[in-house]
Amino acid sequence: MTTLTYDIVEHDGGWAYKVGETFSETFETHDAALSAARAAAEKQEQPGETEGVVYEDRNAVWHAEVSPGDDRPITQVRDAGG
Repeated sequence: MTTLTYDIVEHDGGWAYKVGETFSETFETHDAALSAARAAAEKQEQPGETEGVVYEDRNAVWHAEVSPGDDRPITQVRDAGG
């Protein structure tokens, strides 16, 4: 099973959460970023509907897949402090 880690980091003069190389919006405070990361992580684990997904990878190749609604990742929020 996939695990996604939401890291709380300083970003653009404030705080954000980061998953892989992707940053969230910037929040004024560490606590606001932490709260948003916890909410996003919780939502990420909730089951949904089975849907088709189309995406382009970093090599500009398009892919079409089916994403089962019950195939959700495990999430964790990692806070280095703030």
